[in-house]
Amino acid sequence: MIDCMAPELDDSARPGRRSEYAQLTRQAIVDAARDLFVHKGYFGTKVEEIARRARVAPATVYAVGGGKHGLLRTLVESGTTAEDVAAILATIESITDPRELIGFLVHATRVKFEQWSDLMRQVVAAAPQEPSVHEILRIAHDSMRGGLALTARRLADMGALRDGVDVARATDLLWLHLCNAAYFIRTDDLGWSLDASEAWLNDTLPGVLLKP
Repeated sequence: MIDCMAPELDDSARPGRRSEYAQLTRQAIVDAARDLFVHKGYFGTKVEEIARRARVAPATVYAVGGGKHGLLRTLVESGTTAEDVAAILATIESITDPRELIGFLVHATRVKFEQWSDLMRQVVAAAPQEPSVHEILRIAHDSMRGGLALTARRLADMGALRDGVDVARATDLLWLHLCNAAYFIRTDDLGWSLDASEAWLNDTLPGVLLKP
């Protein structure tokens, strides 16, 4: 009885194993692409290199990942749809103290910058020369501005914004201080540590946004 049932069990398990293998293959390709994009840049990375790193054929990189453009888009979109992003937005909605909200947003953007700055630096570098990469950069920007706009609306709902600062202006001011370009200026150009950057933002942004 056991021998007769074994083939049936193997057959029923095959779809699950195939699905697991496909997922592992896709993840290996995505991981390889990220590592190469970070260290060699978008234009310096070749599909053949991604394939070698992931131990697949180049055709598989195109079929599974959509080539370099598809992989870069997948990487950036994964950062905008991750579970921690939903948690950040939920926390923004729940905080009722204006200064606490600003402090939370500052820390959240610092953490995301630590996670993604190596890749985003390459995206920013490639975007002016490649329209498809510029579109991917816009996806990242739109996601971040959505969180900043939500914060601005929450501050407005609390009646906390300075006179003359509406939601649109507050969103722009948050972007000016918290976008990747602002972080690159502080860390790359000025040589600030992220701790120093976070402390400065916590000192500065309440005065920029909030009523005295």
